[in-house]
Amino acid sequence: MTDVVFVFEVHQPHRLRRSLFWEGKLFRRQTKEELFNYYFDTEVDREIFKRASRKCYLPSNQIILSVIDKHKRSRKQAKFSFSVSGVFLEQCEMFDKDLLETFRQLAKSGHVEFLNQTHYHSIASLYPSKEEFRAQVQMHKQTIKDLLGYTPVIFENTELLYNNSIAKTVEDMGYRGIYTEGVERILGGKSPNYLYTPKGSKKIRVLLRNYKLTDDIGFRFSARWWPEWPLTADKYAHWLATTKGEVINIFPDYETFGEHHWPETGIHGFLQHLPDEILNQDHLQMVTPTEVVEKHASAGEIDVPEAKGTVSWADVQRDQSGWLGNVMQWAYYTVLYRLEPLVLEAGDEVFLRLWRNFQTSDHLYYMFTAGGGPGEVHSYFSPYESPMDAFVAAQALINDFEVRLRQVVLAANEPFLFYTNSGEKYYTGKKVWSLLGFIGALGEVPLRAIEFHAEKGDFESWARFSLRDTKLAESIKAIKMQKGEILRKYLIAITKEHVATQNQQV
Repeated sequence: MTDVVFVFEVHQPHRLRRSLFWEGKLFRRQTKEELFNYYFDTEVDREIFKRASRKCYLPSNQIILSVIDKHKRSRKQAKFSFSVSGVFLEQCEMFDKDLLETFRQLAKSGHVEFLNQTHYHSIASLYPSKEEFRAQVQMHKQTIKDLLGYTPVIFENTELLYNNSIAKTVEDMGYRGIYTEGVERILGGKSPNYLYTPKGSKKIRVLLRNYKLTDDIGFRFSARWWPEWPLTADKYAHWLATTKGEVINIFPDYETFGEHHWPETGIHGFLQHLPDEILNQDHLQMVTPTEVVEKHASAGEIDVPEAKGTVSWADVQRDQSGWLGNVMQWAYYTVLYRLEPLVLEAGDEVFLRLWRNFQTSDHLYYMFTAGGGPGEVHSYFSPYESPMDAFVAAQALINDFEVRLRQVVLAANEPFLFYTNSGEKYYTGKKVWSLLGFIGALGEVPLRAIEFHAEKGDFESWARFSLRDTKLAESIKAIKMQKGEILRKYLIAITKEHVATQNQQV
C-alpha cells in the first residue's frame, strides 16, 4: 500500500509600506504603539487577505471538510495536513475570524495534521546562532496549540529551507520528522518517495516533497500549453498509482486552489474529486506525516551540508539563493541579524515583534534579481515594480527601526565583554551592546567580574569612549573604590538613574 500525503502551505506576510522613503516620511515621531502601522501596510494586507479568503481559503476548507465527512466511515479515509504560519493566523484574527473557525473545525475532525514552522515564516534558521530560530519555533507551536487546539510533532521550515544543522536543531527540540525538497542533488539517485535520516541525527526522519507531482498541480494545472492539460482528478490519481515508493508527499501552496489558479479553471472541482479517485485505487491510501513516520523505517541517510548545500523548494536551483542570492538580500539579512542583541537587550515586546516581522522571508524574496522562469515567479508574487524597489523600501524601514531601537537602548559603539580576570579563559560569555543591556548584565555576572573591571577603570572607559557619555563616566568614576555587593548596587542605581534622564522618545 502506497501512502499519499497532502500538505498545504498557508502563509500571508505583513507587508511593508512601500513608499515612506520616496514620500520623505521616514524618522518621523511616532509612539511605540504606532510603529506597527507605520512600518506595515495593514490596509493592503486586509485587501489581499479578504480576496484570498473568498477565492481560496474558505471554499477550499469547506471542500476538505466535506471530503473528510464523506469518507469518515469508510475503510480508507481522507486525510490532509497543513503548515500554517503564525502571521497568517494573526491575520485570521484581524480580518476573518470565520475563516479561523474553519481551521479549528479541520483540527477537530481528527483527520487533519498541523505542522510546526517558524511563527514569522522567517529566515531565522539561516542565522549563525539558532537561538532566535528556536524561539520562533516554540512561539509557533504555542500559537497552534492556543488557536487550533493542536500540538505539532512534525516540522516544516520556511520554504522547506533545510540542511544538516537545521535538522539536528529540530531533532534536539523533540520533533519526529522534518520536511524538505526531494531535489536530485541530495538524493544521489535515490527516490524521494521514502523516508530518510539526516546526517548527524539519529531519531528524526526526513520527509521529501515530490516536487514534480506537486508542480503538476501548483504550476501547470491551468497551463493550456502543457501537453497533459487538462489535468483531471482521475488522471492525477493514476499517476500517483503508478509512482513507485512507500510515500508520496504532495506539498503545494494552499493558494493554488483558487488564487494562483482561479476558480473558473476548475481547480476546486479537482480538489473535491481527487480524494475519491485516490481512495478508489486499490493500493493507495491517504495518511498524515506522523502516520508515515510511525509506519516506515529509514531508507538511508541524506547529507545536506550547511556550507553551500542548503536546500529549499524555490526556483530551479532549489537552494537559499531565493533569499540570499544577491548583495541587496545579504545587506538586508546582515542588518536583521546584527540587530538581534540590541532587540533582546531592549526587553520590549513591541520592538521584538517588529523585528521579527521584518524577518519574514517574503521581504527578501521580493529582492530576487535573476531572470527567466524563476524571475517571473518572484515578480508574480511581488507587490513592487522591481527587486530594487523592494530593497529600497525594506532597507529604508529597517534603518528607521534601527535608529529608534538604538535610541531606546542607548547603544554603544562597541560592546562590553565581562571578564573575571585578564585572559580569554576568564571571559564570562556575557557581552552587551547597550546601556540597557549593561544594567541587565550587572545583575547577572559574578561579583568578581564587576570588581575586576571597576579596578581597571573599564566601566568608566566604556562609558566615555564607546557610549560617548562623559557624565555617566564621571558618575562611575566616583564610586570606583566601592567593593562587594555595594559596588554592584551603586553601579546599577547610577546607570538606571542616568537612563531615566535620557530622551526616550521613539
